[in-house]
Amino acid sequence: MADISHLITIAAPPKVLFPLVATGPGLAEWWAEDVVVRPDGAVDLGFFNRATLYRLRPQTQLSPNRASWVCETGKEWEGTRLTFELAPSGTGTALRFAHTDWREATDYFVSCNTTWGGLMFRLRATAEGKAPGPLFSRDGLGY
Repeated sequence: MADISHLITIAAPPKVLFPLVATGPGLAEWWAEDVVVRPDGAVDLGFFNRATLYRLRPQTQLSPNRASWVCETGKEWEGTRLTFELAPSGTGTALRFAHTDWREATDYFVSCNTTWGGLMFRLRATAEGKAPGPLFSRDGLGY
């Protein structure tokens, strides 16, 4: 199996960062504009006019230290896990992100690794109050 991992320091405390990585509305602030929170607690993220849909189910939400999701649908994402570990670091937070349990390191995996790197900087800007908005807009033209 293949895994993606990133580490970034953010000038905001874990309690500010946690809702951004642990809730559907938080994900919509920096990742994808098209977010639907389902009645059962899962979150649907739509990309490219919903041509791609990732359904994330919350697994471990331990405020303000850890949020994890399992992906139930989507191109090569089904069965993968997203984990955000938040640890105080000076006056901010060290965020360790992992997207694990990929079946193999395909070209799509490599592309997602690149995208996750960019998303980490967008998440940091959002948590630090710069509010760049989500990377992916509803029409899929978010870059």
